[in-house]
Amino acid sequence: MPAISPDAEPAQPSARPGLDRAEDHVHSPDRAARPAPQRDQQVLVEAGELLRALAAPVRIAIVLQLRTAERCVHELVDALDVAQPLISQHLRVLKSAGVVHGERHGREVVYRLVDEHLAHIVVDAVAHAEEISGARSRGPAARSIEPDGGQETETA
Repeated sequence: MPAISPDAEPAQPSARPGLDRAEDHVHSPDRAARPAPQRDQQVLVEAGELLRALAAPVRIAIVLQLRTAERCVHELVDALDVAQPLISQHLRVLKSAGVVHGERHGREVVYRLVDEHLAHIVVDAVAHAEEISGARSRGPAARSIEPDGGQETETA
């Protein structure tokens, strides 16, 4: 391998027209390419932690149960047919992420969602998964985007 002098210029990457320099990148005239406002990095980290806390099927099911009513552990065990230690473990994760709050009532702890935003995140994710699952079962030609207004339609 030849020695590189400290004064040598770095090798230039292979040139690909229109892709290497920002000034070479051109959008179509009918597309407004404005950057979205930047969020505070700490807010993005916290949002990622929240999504990680929700990223388990049992925890999603717990949130859906708590969306309709407060529940104690044994009610969640019965509703979800999951072992009590596993429900408790998932509740700990949700509680530490600020998704649920537990309040002691005698020997039981009753859990509730901290706020409705969390239910919306889960409900929207589940609805999206159901749409995708339904589209897969109907086949690739089952969904199309209409060119006029960008509205998605389903074909039979």
